[in-house]
Amino acid sequence: MSFRAIDEILQTCQQRQLPFWQVVLEADAEEQGILIDQSLRKMHHIWDVMKDSIESYDPDMRSLSGMVGGEGGKMAAYAAQGDTLCGPFVSQVIARALMMGCSNACMRRIVTAPTAGACGVLPAVLYTCWKEGQCPEEQILHALYVAAGVGQVIAERASISGAAGGCQAEIGSASGMAAAALVSLRGGTPQQMADACAMALKNLMGLVCDPVGGLVEVPCVKRNTVGAVNALAAADMALAGISSVIPVDQVIDAMREVGDSMDLSLKETARGGIAISPRAKELINECRAL
Repeated sequence: MSFRAIDEILQTCQQRQLPFWQVVLEADAEEQGILIDQSLRKMHHIWDVMKDSIESYDPDMRSLSGMVGGEGGKMAAYAAQGDTLCGPFVSQVIARALMMGCSNACMRRIVTAPTAGACGVLPAVLYTCWKEGQCPEEQILHALYVAAGVGQVIAERASISGAAGGCQAEIGSASGMAAAALVSLRGGTPQQMADACAMALKNLMGLVCDPVGGLVEVPCVKRNTVGAVNALAAADMALAGISSVIPVDQVIDAMREVGDSMDLSLKETARGGIAISPRAKELINECRAL
């Protein structure tokens, strides 16, 4: 896809009277030189891997460092009690975001969406919508194209790399992609998808990347839950008719500027933030002793 702005996608939607997802799908097929059906089959495969990654989650597995691994199982068990503060739907989203983050840390098969460190955000919200019977798989595939279009523009105008832009570029981008995808699932307009993305990105702007020991574990796994819940909030605001005062492309540009100005210690180097806290240093020494 060659889109440099989400506004380009919105204009194409309006000019051709096409939904957001179809504009992205056709652009993807054209760029890859494949048929529409071939692109759809590839996206269906990605969705199948997302489902399998959640359904095959093993709560007994631990990462090599031992810092993470069972959080998804604990949250799922807590959610099953039916007495959570967030309610059943959001609690399931949180549990599945943790499952995906843990699976990544345990070197299991996941989908980078858009990165491994943010792999839990998009699958958690889409899988839960599908599992709860809120939408058929066809709509999930359409939502994935919306997420892909948004992610491609963010990658072009800013970054999806924690090393380049901090965690706002990973969890933040994933949250923006998920927010737009959720609006698509609920039948929102292309403009509402853009607004949802903008609000999700703004909410997480400036988020630093400070992995303990340089591993994609702490605080990465739990930050997936923040991205997922933030996406739900942004999508609901957009669907309620709340718009982003700042256009989404300008928000993405601001995100790039924030990332560029962020100190190097806060961009995946493990030299700042919680990565240099006393307990983090103890954990690193414990891991080295294993």
